[in-house]
Amino acid sequence: MAFRKGPVKGTKGLAEAKDNLAVEEDGDCPRCGGSSNSSSIPGYVSCDRCRYEWADPNATTKKRGPKESIHSQSEMVKQFKEEMESGTGLSKVLGIEENLSKEQQEGLSRLQDKWIDGMQGHFNAAEEERKPLMISFDEDDNILETQVGKLTLLNNEFDGGEEIRVEYPGRGTEFYLLNDQSDKGWRRGRTIGDTARNIASIINKESEFVYAHNEANVVVFELRDNSLNPDSIVLYIDDPGNKDMIAEKDGVTLDPEAASIESDYQTAVELVLSDGVITPSEDQLLWAMRQHLGISEIRHMEIVVTIFGESVTKECTGCAKPAPLFVEHNAWYCDGCEMWL
Repeated sequence: MAFRKGPVKGTKGLAEAKDNLAVEEDGDCPRCGGSSNSSSIPGYVSCDRCRYEWADPNATTKKRGPKESIHSQSEMVKQFKEEMESGTGLSKVLGIEENLSKEQQEGLSRLQDKWIDGMQGHFNAAEEERKPLMISFDEDDNILETQVGKLTLLNNEFDGGEEIRVEYPGRGTEFYLLNDQSDKGWRRGRTIGDTARNIASIINKESEFVYAHNEANVVVFELRDNSLNPDSIVLYIDDPGNKDMIAEKDGVTLDPEAASIESDYQTAVELVLSDGVITPSEDQLLWAMRQHLGISEIRHMEIVVTIFGESVTKECTGCAKPAPLFVEHNAWYCDGCEMWL
């Protein structure tokens, strides 16, 4: 049998591959002889053909500066704080205190007031981390108070049955009890500071209305959402037996037994009605004050109308909707629940 010699299949492709892989002695690349281009790696060059990277023989060695560390960064932060606390001002710290116009200097002063002098974080006892503080300003760039209330522990004894309420009109009431078996229960710690920390931790973890953190035996509350009205936040303490804790809002002590004269009651009315709504907890607080001072319901209504007029509403305990005031009946009436409040 005779075999006929013919062309080998694929010889053209093999020849092209051989040419592509051939090394050109005059090229820059040590692998394929291709030309060199800049590389993304400092001190290296890259082949424009096979993308091989090698050290640039013409690169100049630069002396590296000191390596940054957590310690060095902490020192820089410490130096910045010392400069700010020394009263040098933000402009000097930034190195631009010269040749500033009056408007530029005033702008830097406002910036310093807002973000340096006024910025204070608070401790989230539930998450063990810093939370950003919501900062609000008035039209004159003044920082508005972010604290909406506080709770002061007078001792670390507690008789049992102590209850803390955080309330917001139309959105409900949060109950926090002395009960470590409940999700919203707090416990008494070994010290009064430990108890305050535990209360702050529970409220911080469960509340939809406020953040809480403790400062020694004081639990401080701040709004969780800046869309909430600070005047509408209600802090109420139900403390049967001996007095173990008291609440305070806007400098007014929310303790029925602390009121001694009618003017104290009027101050409390002005505080709880600053948003024009009486919530169930506020209603209970004012009732307890009236019992303590001997103020009648008629006199109570006179005080309310004199200070706020007849537009004051009361939140219905049944449907949580605002009920209008009927002065002629000295009461509020909810149409939906068909009952007097």
